[in-house]
Amino acid sequence: MRIATWNVNSLNARMPRVEQWLADVAPDIVCLQETKLSDDAFPALAFSALGYEAVHHGQGRWNGVAILSRGPITDVVDGFAAGIEPDPEARLLTATCAGVRVVTVYVPNGRSVDHPMYQHKLAWLGRLQHHLAITADPSSDVVVCGDFNVAPDDRDVWDAGACHGGTHVSEAERRALAEVTGWGLVDVLRQRHQERGLFSWWDYRAGNFHRHLGMRIDLLYASAPLARRLSWVLIDRNARKGKLPSDHAPVVAEFATDPP
Repeated sequence: MRIATWNVNSLNARMPRVEQWLADVAPDIVCLQETKLSDDAFPALAFSALGYEAVHHGQGRWNGVAILSRGPITDVVDGFAAGIEPDPEARLLTATCAGVRVVTVYVPNGRSVDHPMYQHKLAWLGRLQHHLAITADPSSDVVVCGDFNVAPDDRDVWDAGACHGGTHVSEAERRALAEVTGWGLVDVLRQRHQERGLFSWWDYRAGNFHRHLGMRIDLLYASAPLARRLSWVLIDRNARKGKLPSDHAPVVAEFATDPP
């Protein structure tokens, strides 16, 4: 089973690239973020023609998350589960695909450490932890993936000294993320690859992609039973190349279908 996550930074702008990427990579489940579409405008029929059932939680010009699956999609939850303070923004979508509980997330950016949105970001991650406790079971197959807007440690940024003092790398953000993953999640890329310089996002400005000045903020977490079946995982840098790319690259992981 091949599972991927990709912040496409506008599905309208990126749809031809997404369609070609789906044909080339053939994932079974795909989590998309920052679709920037309303639900009415989401191209479900186009994905159906490619062999994918799809669900989408969107709001128009901003945010927006989706799940594509080659199999049926059930038990869909838009946003946070009942009983948790709702999010007026479309940043979270949960569903079951082929027996896997799938959660796609687009964590708020936080803007700057002295901005009110930074505290909102920390609180949002706390609500995500509560959401997982309600909607999923870490002893079963679970994937939580997306654009977390947090680089988990200093290996995940091009220059820790240059980045420290800002968002995405602060101790409070990393601690909040660690509390989420402490629910029972494994960073599958770090399970297999320990080296520095594995980035998933590069700013469009100043040729940062070609200079390899990036961050790893697009993360694919799996519950322990699923992580034990990991076959391989990679960041698809090729999808960041060429004409009109997203500023993010997809993360793709393949898991054995049956326990060893």
